[in-house]
Amino acid sequence: MNAPSLYVPPRPEIPAADLGWYQLLVTLRTNALGMWPAEAYEKDVLVQSFFGRRRMLLNHPDAIHRVLVENAANYRRSPATIRILRPIVGDGLFLSEGEEWKHQRRTIAPALAPRVIPLLARHVADATDEAVARLAAMNGAPVDLLAMMQFLALEIAGRSMFSLEMQQHGAALRRFIAGFASRLGRPYLLDMILPASVPNLRDLARRRFRARWLEFMDQIIDARRRAPAGDTPRDLFDLLLAARDPETGAAFSRAQLRDQVATMIVAGHETTAIALFWSLFLLASAPAEQARLAAEVCEIDLSSDAAGNALPRLTYTRAVVSEALRLYPPAFIIVREAAGADRLDGIDIPPRRLVMIAPWVLHRHRRFWENPDAFDPGRFLRGTTPAHRFAYLPFGAGPRVCVGAQFAMAEAVIVLAKLVRSFHVELADGDRILPVAVVTTQPDHPARFRLRPR
Repeated sequence: MNAPSLYVPPRPEIPAADLGWYQLLVTLRTNALGMWPAEAYEKDVLVQSFFGRRRMLLNHPDAIHRVLVENAANYRRSPATIRILRPIVGDGLFLSEGEEWKHQRRTIAPALAPRVIPLLARHVADATDEAVARLAAMNGAPVDLLAMMQFLALEIAGRSMFSLEMQQHGAALRRFIAGFASRLGRPYLLDMILPASVPNLRDLARRRFRARWLEFMDQIIDARRRAPAGDTPRDLFDLLLAARDPETGAAFSRAQLRDQVATMIVAGHETTAIALFWSLFLLASAPAEQARLAAEVCEIDLSSDAAGNALPRLTYTRAVVSEALRLYPPAFIIVREAAGADRLDGIDIPPRRLVMIAPWVLHRHRRFWENPDAFDPGRFLRGTTPAHRFAYLPFGAGPRVCVGAQFAMAEAVIVLAKLVRSFHVELADGDRILPVAVVTTQPDHPARFRLRPR
C-alpha cells in the first residue's frame, strides 16, 4: 500500500491481457505505454507475437546485463529503429555499429568527460537566466511548460554546441525537429514488417527530409566555422573539431562531424526538455517536495561561473530529476535484434529475434521498487533504489550507454534549481495530465502552468 503522503501521478490504464494485433498497432501509433499487460510489471520475461514474429520483453536484470553489456555485440538496433531515425541522426554514434561505432565512441567520449561540465554549465546557466527573465515578465500568466522547456533546451543545445544564440537558426531548427517527430518519426506498420532495404512511401518522404536537413546542418556548421577561433575550447563544436581517435589519431570527417552534431542536438535537447517538464509537473503536484527543493537551492550560487561547481551540493534537486526519469523515462523502450543465437534467462534466442527492454515497465516493476507508481525523490537519497544496477536505465547501460548522460543530468539539475528558486510552480487548471509515448514520453496535451515569483 502506498504511503498516504506520497503523490501518485496518473498513468495510462494497464490492459488486463495481451492486445490483439489491430489494438496493438493502434496503441503503437497513439500511446505505446498501453501496449504492456499487467503481467509485464511482475514477470521476468514476457514473450509476445506480432504478425507471426515473436518478441521478448526482458525485466530480469541479469538478462538485461547479458543484452546490453556481456553480449552487446550480438544485439543490434532493430530495422524499424534504423529506418525511422537515420534520416535525422544519420550514421552518428546512435546508429553506427561495429568498428565504426568504436571509432566514434573513442573519439567523442573525451569531449563529454566530467572535466568539461563546468565549461558547458556556463551555457546552461546563461540561457536559463534569460528564460527566467522571460517567465517573470509574464506575471504568472498560464504557460505551455513543455513548449517552454523545449525552447530552452534547444537554446542550451545550440549554445553548448556552437556558442551561438539560436535567434538566427533556432526557429528553423525547431520546425525541422517538430515536423519530423510529428510525421516521419512515428512508427507505421510497413516500418515494422518490411526489411530496412525495402523502402516504403514514408521512407521516400524521409529521404526528402534528409536532403533538406543536411543542407540546413551544413549552413549552421559553416556559420560556426567562420566565427573567430579562440585559444581555448568554447563549446562542444570546438571539442569535436579537435577530437582525435586515441588509437588511430583520426579526426571526424565532415560528414561524421555533421552527424555527431545532429545526434547531440536532436537526442539531447528533446530528452532533457521532457525530463524537465515531468520534474516540474511532479513538483507542482507535490508542494511539500517543491518546498524542500526550494529550500535546498535558495542559498547556493548558481551564477554562470559557479553553476558547474554547485552541482555536488544540489543533492535533492538531483534526486527529483532521478525520480522523474524513473517515472517518465524519455526513452521508454530499447529495442534490439539478435544477430546470432543466444540464451537469455533459460530461453533460447534465435537469430533475428526482437528483444525489448522497456524502462517504462522496468522502472515500475513490482519486484524491484517500493511503491513503484509513487513520486518519492527520497528513494534516491536513502538507499531504497533497487539493489541491481540494471533495474534503472534512464540513459541505457553498457557500451552504448548515452555518452552525454552526465551533461544531460547536469543541465536538468541546474535548470530545475534555477526555476524553482525563482518561481512557485503550479498547475493552471484541473485537467489530468497523462504520459503519452510515441517517440518519447510526453504529456497528452499542451499542459498549462503558472510560474509565480517567489
